[in-house]
Amino acid sequence: MKKLYSNKLVIFSLVAPGLLVFMVAILSPIVLSVYYGFTEYSGMGEATFIGIENYKTLVKDSVFWTALKNSLLLAIGFICIQHPLAMLVAVKLDKLQGKAEGIFRCIYFIPNVISVAVIAYLWKFIYNPNFGLIKKVLDFVGYKGQVNLLGTGTAIWAVLVVLVWHGFGWGMLIYYTGVKNIDPVMYEAAAIDGATGATTFLKITLPLMKPVIQVNVTMAVISALKQMETVYLLTSGGPGNETQFMASYLYKQAFNSYKYGYGNAISVIFISICLIATVVLNKVFEEKKA
Repeated sequence: MKKLYSNKLVIFSLVAPGLLVFMVAILSPIVLSVYYGFTEYSGMGEATFIGIENYKTLVKDSVFWTALKNSLLLAIGFICIQHPLAMLVAVKLDKLQGKAEGIFRCIYFIPNVISVAVIAYLWKFIYNPNFGLIKKVLDFVGYKGQVNLLGTGTAIWAVLVVLVWHGFGWGMLIYYTGVKNIDPVMYEAAAIDGATGATTFLKITLPLMKPVIQVNVTMAVISALKQMETVYLLTSGGPGNETQFMASYLYKQAFNSYKYGYGNAISVIFISICLIATVVLNKVFEEKKA
């Protein structure tokens, strides 16, 4: 067996299928996307090479900057609101034990197993200014004004609420798994020493969860940048372009406006931002570990 696995031909035959899939399904589309980013292409006919004109247009495109701002705002919402709450819920779930732990874990994760289309239309009904749930609650408390949360000025905040709520289950589950992997002996020793719940969380749970936090925060930033389906079904980027995000604006330019070259230029910037964010976050957590 050792002789077999030391044979270079055998090693190549085992590695080749995975390498071929990577080159065809991942590397080639990225290279083509970079190339089309330097062209004017409508999806039909031949692509015309125009150099960096798409990127010059991108710098002056106010909608692109709005989409980038919204994506970064969502990332901040994930990191500063969703994840702290998800971690606290995970810690509390770990302490419940028994059937209650399993029941509440399922309840918190339910939004993540429901179709995105169902979630979007559910919240559309909740936000409906004529007969939605929020409208009914406001009527019940005596408020008679008209409230359109998906209208101008408030739409972005309404969308952020939906996205933070919808992604809560995944964040909670990852933190829950991290908490479960902490040795209970650590908590027992802290209890013997008279540590309070807050001290135990700050001195034991939080430091030992740093690798999990790093993964979760990195995934949150990338998820915020590539957010598309829920936004597209909920508002289609409107009103105007107030709720455009990076991925939804890319889709709009490439498949609605048939500007495939311009859409690919956006995708190149999108991938670059994801890579930079990943590297920066890795450096930040490395410094914290040191």
